[in-house]
Amino acid sequence: MRLTILGCCGSIPGPDAAASGYLVEAEGFRLLIDLGNGTLARLQTVCDPFSLDALVLSHLHPDHCADFSALTVLRRYHPNPPYDTRRRTLAVHAPSEAPARLANAYAPHEAERRETDLSDVFDFHPLSPEPITLGPFTVTPVPVEHPTESFGVRITHDGVTLAYTGDSGPCAGLDDLADGADALLCEASWTDAPDRPTGLHLSGRQAGELAERAGVGRLLLTHVPPWSDGEAILAEADAAFDGPVRWVRQGEVYDI
Repeated sequence: MRLTILGCCGSIPGPDAAASGYLVEAEGFRLLIDLGNGTLARLQTVCDPFSLDALVLSHLHPDHCADFSALTVLRRYHPNPPYDTRRRTLAVHAPSEAPARLANAYAPHEAERRETDLSDVFDFHPLSPEPITLGPFTVTPVPVEHPTESFGVRITHDGVTLAYTGDSGPCAGLDDLADGADALLCEASWTDAPDRPTGLHLSGRQAGELAERAGVGRLLLTHVPPWSDGEAILAEADAAFDGPVRWVRQGEVYDI
């Protein structure tokens, strides 16, 4: 499978840097994981957004789903779409409140919010720990620890597995998620300082220790906020994991 980093900036977009969004492709199937601020613009440099086959949202913080409103506009109002978007809706696998919360984000005022229903162009499916077959991929959501309903996902194709943590503090679910993965796309939002809040994000050291415990093939660090020291986070992860570590950058492509 091929992984394209559309955006990887944590918590907010940075200067010329989109927030979280990752395109995963195999056998001509295009699966988008997260759609944070700026990622729809980046997606259009890679492919036609109408060519997406499915979308998975790990959770509903804006840096992982803010561009959903823009995608709605595209699918509703493009004057010449390549197909009827109301007959061929886009499958969206997301936390259970996604239809209501994303409609709230899209509606410009209260009267329209009460009537907004995005199911004309999207087909919503609530995430659960049950595996999902999406084209050639088996996608297994894993609940993780974060202040809102959140999931990591294991994406498997042809015997190869990419694990993506989404946003999570340390929890047992991360070990299940990462176990034996060929690549772990792992958030690492700060260095391992004692004053960091618990149950929110991972440090570089915690990301490296997770990768080491899980025996992953390689560690790909993501979700570094603009105010964090990415090189220090990378150094922490590299010291804790006896394998290849990379701090991913926007536009990079990885064959898993």
